[in-house]
Amino acid sequence: MKPNRDQQLKIFEIFHSLQGESHFVGLPTVFVRLTGCPLRCTWCDTEYAFFGGQWMTFDDIIKQVKQHNTPYVCVTGGEPLAQKRVFPLMDRLVAEGLTVSLETAGSLSVEKVNPAVHKVLDLKAPGSGEVSKNLYENLALLTPKDQVKFVIADEADYLWSKQTMDKYKLNEQCQILMSPVADVLPAKQLAEWILADQLNVRFQIQLHKHLWGDIPGT
Repeated sequence: MKPNRDQQLKIFEIFHSLQGESHFVGLPTVFVRLTGCPLRCTWCDTEYAFFGGQWMTFDDIIKQVKQHNTPYVCVTGGEPLAQKRVFPLMDRLVAEGLTVSLETAGSLSVEKVNPAVHKVLDLKAPGSGEVSKNLYENLALLTPKDQVKFVIADEADYLWSKQTMDKYKLNEQCQILMSPVADVLPAKQLAEWILADQLNVRFQIQLHKHLWGDIPGT
């Protein structure tokens, strides 16, 4: 008997690593990376996941996640929300008692995301080339446990991020993350801008890249 397609997703990889970003940074986490993304950001570091992968049932995904004996699981991509069946998968993961985070670009609605999931919404600054794809209606759906991430390539991106924070009063809703584009904007420069402007944000760098470099699946 063929598996029910309603209980399958196209998965690029499932791997165990340290969370490199967000307020779970440093925690051993299982990453479930879905294949595919509708965006083409100039600085994307997961282009390898745009295509390929294999169809997996929810049961098989959860079985692999549990093999790593950690309560933390991150659903990522690509853009995981591009596959609509990701919503019931996240429901299943939550029902299993796991702490689930979702990394999403913010161009697709998060309305159906299980309220127990920690959303990390990556708003696209102008330097990404995809600023027009931001779905700002998502911001009203954020809760204090969620996060908005700005990936910043230059001063124009930084100023845009500050203006966006103020316009939507994001600090009143959730935690704000700011990251430099690796090998484009020096991390020290972004840190100095944040301190000079006394921004109430969390500066972050990609821990996994400092540990393992640009190796997929780490």
